[in-house]
Amino acid sequence: MPSVPPGPAVPGGAGPGTPLGQERTRLLLGAYGIAVPATLPAPDEGAAVTAVRRIGFPVALKTTAAWLRHRSDLGGVRLGIATEAELRRAWAELTRQLGDPAELQPVVQAMAPRGVDTVVRATVDPAIGAVLSFGLAGPPSELLGDVGHRLLPVTDRDAAELVRSIRAAPMLFGWRGARPVDTAALEELLLRLGRLVDDRPEISAVELEPVVVAPRGATPLAATVWVAPPPPRADLGPRRLPAY
Repeated sequence: MPSVPPGPAVPGGAGPGTPLGQERTRLLLGAYGIAVPATLPAPDEGAAVTAVRRIGFPVALKTTAAWLRHRSDLGGVRLGIATEAELRRAWAELTRQLGDPAELQPVVQAMAPRGVDTVVRATVDPAIGAVLSFGLAGPPSELLGDVGHRLLPVTDRDAAELVRSIRAAPMLFGWRGARPVDTAALEELLLRLGRLVDDRPEISAVELEPVVVAPRGATPLAATVWVAPPPPRADLGPRRLPAY
């Protein structure tokens, strides 16, 4: 398998294309059965309280600033908030610790079950086509490059092999007595994302990070979809698996 860069890319090194807005991304993914928990902006305490009244407890409060993205070690996430008082306290602590709310861009999000944080990406490479990638979130993929790849389209067998191809895969299957997580739900998510990218040639890249794989279910907590003019293709038909 050719080496694939860790982040999305499009021809010419110009970046992944144009990102869809949050609501369009949520609707697009939802059409393929990939549900992202409800997320609402919380630029101030009042907005945070209004958001949680729409979403319901428990919730997470987190920043969405680019410089804090995927940096949970900096304290930009507060989980399991169960009351309005806790929410107000968390919002005040977050902004006091990290700075101007306008730069932090805090949001309130419905809580997902706890589990193993993973990363799922799809990238269209002009040389080899669409590639589906999977790894665990954090150091395993970012520092060690422990990421698996498969060319699209993928079968259910491909999805199962992709999940098991990374060196850190035992963490999904009850490593050191931990409760195994729902790899069947994760594999289903991979198949759905693969179908989306295969159906929509204007999509240049998709990133789901993190995808929390719990003992029951797999939930993407953040999603970004980029669109760009499709690269030239020599064939005129959709991608298909060969018949055996």
